[in-house]
Formats: sequence, C-alpha cells, structure tokens
Amino acid sequence: MVLILIFASGIYVLGRLMGASRLATGGVLSVLFAAVALIQLTLPDGHPLRAATGGSIKAWAMLAGVALVIGLYSLMLGWLKRRAPQPAPAAPQSETAQQGPFSGEELERYARHIVLREIGGSGQQRLKQARVLVVGAGGLGSPVLLYLAAAGVGTIAVVDDDTVSLSNLQRQVLHNGAVIGMAKVLSAKQALAAINPHVEVIALQNRLNAENAPALMAGYDLVLDGSDNFATRYLVNATCVALELPLISAAISQWEGQISLYHPASGAPCYACVFPAAPADGLAPSCAEAGVMGALPGVVGSMMAVEAIKFITGAGPVLKGEMLIYDALYGESRKLRVERRADCETCGTKAVG
Repeated sequence: MVLILIFASGIYVLGRLMGASRLATGGVLSVLFAAVALIQLTLPDGHPLRAATGGSIKAWAMLAGVALVIGLYSLMLGWLKRRAPQPAPAAPQSETAQQGPFSGEELERYARHIVLREIGGSGQQRLKQARVLVVGAGGLGSPVLLYLAAAGVGTIAVVDDDTVSLSNLQRQVLHNGAVIGMAKVLSAKQALAAINPHVEVIALQNRLNAENAPALMAGYDLVLDGSDNFATRYLVNATCVALELPLISAAISQWEGQISLYHPASGAPCYACVFPAAPADGLAPSCAEAGVMGALPGVVGSMMAVEAIKFITGAGPVLKGEMLIYDALYGESRKLRVERRADCETCGTKAVG
C-alpha cells in the first residue's frame, strides 16, 4: 500500500511540474484507485498482487473517504471565496477609489446585497465600478438617485437645470424645505453624500440640448431618464442611440407609470421605435396640468433603480423589449412586448443609412 501511495504522490508531483490541470491529474489518480479497488475486489485472499496493493479494500475505502471529505471542503472553500468580494488589483495613484477593494465599512454597508446569490461580491464590485447618468432630479430622479447611491453605484452623475420649489416636495423626496431655491443637482449631491459617502456624485446644472448632450452623456455605462417632457426624452434617446448607451426611461402621469429599457445596440428598440412622435398638445398633459399622486414616482422610480441594478450586476432579466405599465389607482400592472422598427428614424436602417 505504501508503494502505491508513493507512486500516486509521484504522479501528482509530476503532473504539477508539467503544468497539468488538477482535473487531469485527479483523473489519472482516479484511474489508479479504480485499478487498485478492482484488484482488491476480484483477486482471492493471499494473491501476491492483492498483498502488494494493501491486502484489503477497507484501508483504501477509508482513504477514499478522507480524500472525499478533503475534496468537498476544498470545493466549499472555493465557492465561499468566489462569493466574497474580490479585491481589485492595486490601482495606480491616478485611479479613483471606485476601482479599489471594499473597505470594512463598505462590506458591512452592502452585506445584504453580497449575500444575495444573484449579486454577490462580484456584482457589488460591478456596482462600485459603474458610471451612471440620471437625467432629472425630480419625481422619478429622486428615488432613482437615492437607491442607486444606497446600492453603492460608484459614480452617479445627475443633470438638471431646475431649482427646488415648495410644490416639488409632495413627491420629490430627495429634497426638503430647507433647500427651497437651491439647484436640484446641488441638493441631490448634498443628500446623496449624507446617504453614502463612498459614491462620487457629479452635479451637472445644465439643460440638455442638441449641442451639449453628447459631451455631457459620453463616458457612462447606463443612462436613466426621468425627465418630464417629450422633447428631452427624444433628445436623450437619440443621444443614447448615437453613443450606443443603454437607456432606462420611465414616465408618469396622474395614477399611471411606464418603464422600459431601450438599447438598439443589443437588438432592443429605442424610445422612438415605441413612440415615433410626441402626442398632440392636450393629449398627454404634464404633471403640473393633470396632477400626479405623490407616491407614484416613488414606485416607478424605484422600479428604474431595480432595473439599473439588475442591468449592472447581471442579476436577472431586464425590461429589454418589454414595457411595464403600472396602474396605481387599481393596483394593477401589465407588460407589453415592444420591438425595434426598421423604419425608425432614430435607430432604424433609414437613420443609419
């Protein structure tokens, strides 16, 4: 038996020196063990070959049990290591903290994410490294920004040219009475810093237009549009199509909201595929004209944050090629299938050609 163990050790050492994989080395050792087991089970007692290989199957069975326990322990240890946050390679001094490993405080802060099978440490690291642009710091932008910051999205840019007013506070929970008159992007930066000091917030006090949109929106991994007018929605969509950026866009009115993820670069439709033209005046009044139930943007904006987290981490299927419509008055939701149109003037063959 000692000779067989020495032979097996030699096979293992030789395999490691030759660069063979652990799977290949283990396969050879398994064949050796199977041959020994066959000898012990088929040859009669006292046979020289059986005596040379231990003389009894019991000792080999015990050895196999120990090896199995060690193997299962190694597999479990490897699984736990893969679940734990993996420190990023040492970053040059010029790189920001978003590329670095988690601090102890961050690990505790994001613990409920890390234990989720669909997110884990690797997903949380992707959130930390993500760069997200949010258009609008109002009703929809408020919950989006709050939850993205709390989730640990490393860089969050918010673009808005408006200031906080008293009428905003019924639904725009990011702001409060002490910041009335302040630029919404500055109020947002202040609020998000209080929620999570580990995220970088970029305040862009600008009104998007055709001239500045490409420069303001470039360099991000994902755009979330919570704007309240069709002109901005079409502009954001066209810019995302040109920059090949995924776009999560939502809209609300009165008691109803809708949300979808648009990304023609991955085969999904763009916003203009679904809404080729803005509705005529009076058919889709603004929240200021038609009103909006205060908690509705909280629900739909939270859905936007959920879709963003899923998209960044790869946690599950997102609303790509689907539109979710939520009716708060009747407590109902439904999904519609939406498809890319070849004749779309923004992303179709006509636009490309």
